[in-house]
Amino acid sequence: MDDLDDMDRRLLTVLHGCGTDPRVAAAARALSWAGEHGTLWLAAGVVGAAVDRERRGAWLRGTALTASAHVVSMAVKRLVRRPRPGHVEPLVRTAGRHSFPSSHATSAAAATVAFGALGVRVVAPLAAAMCVSRLVVGVHYPSDVAAGAALGGLMAGLGTRWMLTGGRDHV
Repeated sequence: MDDLDDMDRRLLTVLHGCGTDPRVAAAARALSWAGEHGTLWLAAGVVGAAVDRERRGAWLRGTALTASAHVVSMAVKRLVRRPRPGHVEPLVRTAGRHSFPSSHATSAAAATVAFGALGVRVVAPLAAAMCVSRLVVGVHYPSDVAAGAALGGLMAGLGTRWMLTGGRDHV
């Protein structure tokens, strides 16, 4: 376990070092801000519902899946209580002091799966950038981000059928 912890710290240190470039730091801060409490993804779902009237229900259910994944990640965070990295100076303030899992990564991955099921492909690269931004700003270990992404992807994946059908079975 010490080797994994050491690798987590070293990888974070390297990626956090990318934040010494002011352009990279500004982009990472903007992504962190936009992803706070899943805001970017929830807004995207509401806009999708407003624009795509034929699939409004699916968009709203996908938004609910994304929000639910975020809430679950926050509950897991309270149970695990892993402290945020202390060996790097964070570039942003955080809403909480616990690190595992990354709620930004959870909601980003959930949105990628849910909105991807609706054919929206632009979410995946933006979600990946948001996940990396959490490392650049120095507020999560890579394992926090990986666990958050796995949690969000799993939760949205489990709910995709419901999202697309509204609970009606289509054979």
